[in-house]
Amino acid sequence: MELLLILIYTAICVALFKIFRIPVNKWTLPTAALGGIFMIGIILLVMNYNHPFTSTARIYFVTTPIMPNVKGRVIDVPVQPNAPLKVGDVLFKIDPTPYQYVVDQKRALLAEAETNVKQLKAAYDQALANVEKVKVQVTLADEEYGRQKYLFDKKVIAQAQLDVAIRNLDAAKQALAGAEAAAEGAKLAYESEISGVNTTVARLQAELGEAQYNLDQTTVVAPGPGYVTQMALRPGMYVIPAPLRPAMVFVHSDDQQLAAGFQQNSLQRVRSGDDAEVAFDAIPGKVFKGKVRYVIDAIATGQLQTTGALQDMGLAGPGGRAVAIIDVEEDTSGYSIPGGAAAQVAVYTPYAHHFALIRKILLRMRSWENYVFMEGH
Repeated sequence: MELLLILIYTAICVALFKIFRIPVNKWTLPTAALGGIFMIGIILLVMNYNHPFTSTARIYFVTTPIMPNVKGRVIDVPVQPNAPLKVGDVLFKIDPTPYQYVVDQKRALLAEAETNVKQLKAAYDQALANVEKVKVQVTLADEEYGRQKYLFDKKVIAQAQLDVAIRNLDAAKQALAGAEAAAEGAKLAYESEISGVNTTVARLQAELGEAQYNLDQTTVVAPGPGYVTQMALRPGMYVIPAPLRPAMVFVHSDDQQLAAGFQQNSLQRVRSGDDAEVAFDAIPGKVFKGKVRYVIDAIATGQLQTTGALQDMGLAGPGGRAVAIIDVEEDTSGYSIPGGAAAQVAVYTPYAHHFALIRKILLRMRSWENYVFMEGH
């Protein structure tokens, strides 16, 4: 930028010296040089502070490593590389056979458990009926004991007959206690519930849900609008749910944004809504209008993370750049601008707006420079 201004000023001086026939001597030449230094210095100071520029801008995008939730052998990969996808489109399928077997097994066990609940209900009802039956036997035994006691007191029967009645009554009471214990056990088995569902049934329902979930995960779908690129997955490959072994990389196309890194002292007057211009390296000679969406209130070099050591604040680190997000307002659909494309960005604040013209000229000259590149020679 400075070189461009110097060349422009030099061209103007040469033209003035030629047109007005100004002699070149020890007075005119230093005067022109010192005047140029002063003028260019003032222009740069005012322009850089009020209309900052950066060549470190880039289109950033988010990628999602696609990792299966279950392991297995891939049987189908219907997705095509770089083809646009929407949410729910199938990326690949894993052999579902072993997971279908587990689902069928859990369904059978659940059906068996639900049948067992009915059997527990029948057993509980039978135990209650048995308790009532034994209670009748206790009542009869008690009545018999009463009659035998009366006859014994009248000296009609012997002690042996009374002892038989006493043993029968004790046996009936013991039978009643056993029947009531059995009924209580049947009740506990039948009424063992979680949220109104039998515990065994609830456990098998949860296991069936997990098995069904694993079966559903054998079909891997797109997490959002985007595309898959550089795809190497093929049917027959074995995939596992390992964090460091993604099966493919999904590029999101709905959250790309142009981020520009400015010197920190260049952003003191930049606000959301300020006008901006963008010159992409991929589109030489073209400048697009834009606006500042916002300036991120954090710089990467200032972040702290939990570690096993204290941060030494005395170390001199890099200053870091403040990041502004730029919205390109012009239609760029007719151009090929891939994600990650580099750009140069100038922001025009309301202050010292006359100097914005110089910034616009310089940005366009930088854009024209993109026509010149050495690769391929």
